[in-house]
Amino acid sequence: MDAVEVILIMLLAVVASAYISRLLPRAVPLPLVQITLGALIAAKSSHGVELDPELFFLAFLPPLLFLDGWRIPKSGLLRDKGMILELALGLVIFTVIGAGFLIHWLIPAMPLPVAFALAAIVSPTDPVAVSAIAASTPIPKRLMHILEGESLLNDASGLVCFRFAVVAALTGAFSPASAAMTFVWLVLAGIAAGVTVTLLVTGVQRWLTRRFGEPVGSPILVNLLLPFGAYLVAERLHGSGILAAVAAGITMSYVELSGHALAHTRIQRSAVWDTVQFALNGVMFVLLGEQLPDVFRDARATIAESGHLNPWWLAVYALAINAGLLLLRMLWVWASLRLTIFKQRMRHQPRIKINPRLLLATTLAGARGTITLAGVLTLPLLMPDGRPFPARALTIFLACSVILVSLLIASIGLPRLLAGVSFPAETEEQREEDLARRAAAKAAISAIEQTQITLMEAESCVDPEVYPQAAARVIAFYEHRLKEVDPAAEAAWRKTDHAEQELRIAALTAERQTVFNLARHDHISDEISRKLVREIDLMEARFR
Repeated sequence: MDAVEVILIMLLAVVASAYISRLLPRAVPLPLVQITLGALIAAKSSHGVELDPELFFLAFLPPLLFLDGWRIPKSGLLRDKGMILELALGLVIFTVIGAGFLIHWLIPAMPLPVAFALAAIVSPTDPVAVSAIAASTPIPKRLMHILEGESLLNDASGLVCFRFAVVAALTGAFSPASAAMTFVWLVLAGIAAGVTVTLLVTGVQRWLTRRFGEPVGSPILVNLLLPFGAYLVAERLHGSGILAAVAAGITMSYVELSGHALAHTRIQRSAVWDTVQFALNGVMFVLLGEQLPDVFRDARATIAESGHLNPWWLAVYALAINAGLLLLRMLWVWASLRLTIFKQRMRHQPRIKINPRLLLATTLAGARGTITLAGVLTLPLLMPDGRPFPARALTIFLACSVILVSLLIASIGLPRLLAGVSFPAETEEQREEDLARRAAAKAAISAIEQTQITLMEAESCVDPEVYPQAAARVIAFYEHRLKEVDPAAEAAWRKTDHAEQELRIAALTAERQTVFNLARHDHISDEISRKLVREIDLMEARFR
């Protein structure tokens, strides 16, 4: 019962954080609010939350990584693949080596493998934290796509490096050749497991739907279980469950393009996943705040072993590590941009100039979050001989401090750094949207004409004017999208379209209120009310 109560309290804290964040200045990101609420829960609770590291890892990471892989823009991922791979792979290794030696130099009591483990787990960035800050900060879309792609891939590379460092700390041995072979198998087995499980499950589900129909809610539940299945299969094959979850999400994004899922399933599934993502991310940050008092208490005991009895040394270490991470990230981003400029010069392409503000923004936007927290909590409690894992509490504390400080730096620095900066519109995205709308409208008109003929032939007794009149009204809606107009008329058309949108929303609001009033006075049943309101809600969603 205690466990159930703790879960309910955590979820209530996540709900409360969403409302509290709206009362605070917009520069305060939602994760910081959730961490604060978690610390308040710890202060008022008589006992802390006992976390099983492996269970915690399994429960939180697969669905979050699956969803990141599913929803990341694939066009941006492929367009900037060079920059993304440099950040997701090269920067992680650069950070592990540089920050690992820095941490060991700062804290000699922390063994070098443990220092590398800490450096590895703080290397992945968190797109959720940056997105919360970006809600009030004008971050360019292309930069956001690069940051999202980086965070998607560096989760896997950072956690794989973390795994190697922990094994070295447990065994006291590290073989580069063995590590390279293990890394290749982890990558290949993980990706293969994710792709295979996704294709197999979706294929079976599609066959069952064609044969027996689609039960309500079943496809959504299968979709929720998919990342866990991919993760567990990869772990059984001694591959990377992290990469399996990512690969399953990317594969799912391509499977979805087949269009076999029903419309109402897609709508409900999207709402369910939004809720799952919000809840899991929120609970993780609340757990971080709840764990902080105990982590700080244990870290003070560990720091005394290094000869520093003053707890302020913890703050010194935390700030020094954050400064080192920022410097390493800035150096790598600058070098990556210089390499890109050099390649453009060799290809005789127009050269870009390094914008110092965007360079600094890319550096500050590397906030850490849920992946760092989930990973560091999986540190073993004991060594193989039964001794406590060295500096475990200090490692967790420093990882948590990196999350907090990086969030603060990003939330304070990014809005001020990018204030007043105007970015060019994404003309490519607008062109693609216009192309899709026109192609869809032409296909719709063709389908209407064909369906009109089919229906008239099937129902010859119906008034012959019924279908032509209905088709004309529907076709007029799509022809409105296909009108070729000059730029001046285009601006006027968009103003008219905006006015029509406002009028439609006002009309739909009145419709919905009328349906609610009829249901309240028992003029219609609740079932009819829910059906009509859902139709109105779906129509309104098109205009918002």
